[in-house]
Amino acid sequence: MKKTKLLLLGFILISASVGAQTLFSKKLEGRVYSKDGDVAATHVRNITTQRATITDIDGFFTINADLKDTLVFSAVQFKRKEIVITAEILQQRFLNVALEDELTELDEVVVTPYNLSGDILKDLKIIKTDPVVTASTLGLPNAYVLPVTKAERELYAATANPIMSLDPLINAITGRTKMLKKRVRRNKLYSRTDRVKAFYADSLFQKELKMPKAKIDDLLYFCEVDPDFQTVVDSRDRLKIWEFIRKKSVLYRKNNGLK
Repeated sequence: MKKTKLLLLGFILISASVGAQTLFSKKLEGRVYSKDGDVAATHVRNITTQRATITDIDGFFTINADLKDTLVFSAVQFKRKEIVITAEILQQRFLNVALEDELTELDEVVVTPYNLSGDILKDLKIIKTDPVVTASTLGLPNAYVLPVTKAERELYAATANPIMSLDPLINAITGRTKMLKKRVRRNKLYSRTDRVKAFYADSLFQKELKMPKAKIDDLLYFCEVDPDFQTVVDSRDRLKIWEFIRKKSVLYRKNNGLK
């Protein structure tokens, strides 16, 4: 009987521990705001776990946070703000953060703890950002099997069964096969651009990069032809990808006479 009671007590303690971890370990959503409303692309860093993200055009963000983690909110136009995650914040599941305008200039660069300098280009090399959730990151079967595109299906239909049908020969003579092969290569080249575009709202390009909506796709294609773009995109680091696009947008605007 005594042994049974001990086992029961142990089971209760384990269940309580698991329940507490579930309660105090979750993906936290929130929004930053200010008097002038310019809160797009504010950096949100969990300096306890060394993970980071940026807000969208309306100031909304999502980041993993546990009890007693410290979040840091920073942008050029705002004062740096730190918030320690409490049980109340986690239970509410949403965090509103008011940011104050930065009205003074710093006389010196203050190196913060956790090896962060405040220079986003340097900090990107050491900050761990949340990976993009995909079938591969979730470990799903056939995660790396890409669906067949319409152009690939048409190319297969145009070249299949050369012995049983004259269609492949006719398509080769008329140039249809060559045209379809070019279309397949072009689609593969730009498919990466479409995935990247889905990471960011159009309004973020318009407000932060001063890019007309009609020019967003053209800007991304301009990035696509840069050999370094694939490496940056494959890193799945949204902050690093955005910084790459920002730099390319400066050259794009200059080349196209955009003010």
